[in-house]
Amino acid sequence: MESVSGYLDDCTCDVETIDRFNNYRLFPRLQKLLESDYFRYYKVNLKRPCPFWNDISQCGRRDCAVKPCQSDEVPDGIKSASYKYSEVANNLIEECEQAERLGAVDESLSEETQKAVLQWTKHDDSSDNFCEADDIQSPDAEYVDLLLNPERYTGYKGPDAWKIWNVIYEENCFKPQTIKRPLNPLASGQGKSEENTFYSWLEGLCVEKRAFYRLISGLHASINVHLSARYLLQETWLEKKWGHNITEFQQRFDGILTEGEGPRRLKNLYFLYLIELRALSKVVPFFERPDFQLFTGNKVHDAENKMLLLEILHEIKSFPLHFDENSFFAGDKKEANKLKEDFRLHFRNISRIMDCVGCFKCRLWGKLQIQGLGTALKILFSEKLIANMPESGPSYEFHLTRQEIVSLFNAFGRISTSVKELENFRNLLQNIH
Repeated sequence: MESVSGYLDDCTCDVETIDRFNNYRLFPRLQKLLESDYFRYYKVNLKRPCPFWNDISQCGRRDCAVKPCQSDEVPDGIKSASYKYSEVANNLIEECEQAERLGAVDESLSEETQKAVLQWTKHDDSSDNFCEADDIQSPDAEYVDLLLNPERYTGYKGPDAWKIWNVIYEENCFKPQTIKRPLNPLASGQGKSEENTFYSWLEGLCVEKRAFYRLISGLHASINVHLSARYLLQETWLEKKWGHNITEFQQRFDGILTEGEGPRRLKNLYFLYLIELRALSKVVPFFERPDFQLFTGNKVHDAENKMLLLEILHEIKSFPLHFDENSFFAGDKKEANKLKEDFRLHFRNISRIMDCVGCFKCRLWGKLQIQGLGTALKILFSEKLIANMPESGPSYEFHLTRQEIVSLFNAFGRISTSVKELENFRNLLQNIH
């Protein structure tokens, strides 16, 4: 495999530095944090209708389904309102069966999880929100245990999945219709000339719009790394065997098989990593305030997790080659504000597109990762507000809700996992050759 190495475009950082930092210093601690109650329960409304088209094919496959938590499994400290869960009958179609099984969402929560107290106050300033505030007060919103619903291969692929990504790229990445994306499965007869036109268009964009495209491409790449790393290799009556599918990985990322496109995708994944890493380094003061708690109601665990969180954030702060976001929105003030607003609206639109994903498990992780990236951008655009936060008491100027915090860290956890998996794939590929 043509591995990605060296410097990244638009950054002063190189891939090897990120690999070392992530795989040995950050990844193990971050995984531990994400297994804690505060971070594993995510409230999400998976029943919102698709606003863009009606023919959404919802596969009833178990692996596409998401299993919400029963009300008594979520710590009281986390849930703010009771919610109801009605199991929707799955209409199984033969072709859908495998994907349904793989994409099912597991909604069960254990009883111990249930002990704690706090009404999470809803403080969402919609003007700051990069994502469609997923209506978590809706009776349809449910808590999902992310550990029981891992992101992995679900069998959701082909035209349905392409259509989602196509709408995201074609309508939300500042791209004119006349410019064709390389290797777009929904476009016919593409050659080198399209690729050259596309990249000369991309290079001609201002740094912000180019970054937007690269973030979306990086997220797409990261999701494909997870699906290749947790692939259903074998299924028998007794067990399912999940693991690394090298062929799948090479088809998506090998330099030769993808005509140079794969390594670009992986560079965009690293770019996304640096943007979210930078946001985490910038938001440290918010979490350092004595009043801030990772509240689940279990005092000892909450204190331990806050210490672990701060340890991770200080480690991130020490990273030597942070992305310099001052190059963003640095021009004319009026122009900068318009760009920022464009970013926000594009992001909200992408979060709405997630309601059109036919596989519920994919929809869950899609929503979470888009919300996490939106939260990272909100942080990067709020530097002055963060600097002016009061030492104690409520922070009205800059605030992150529990939803934003959970999505921010879990989204970064996914990209951190991708970087680690790239090392695993590199080792597997070396053993083959």
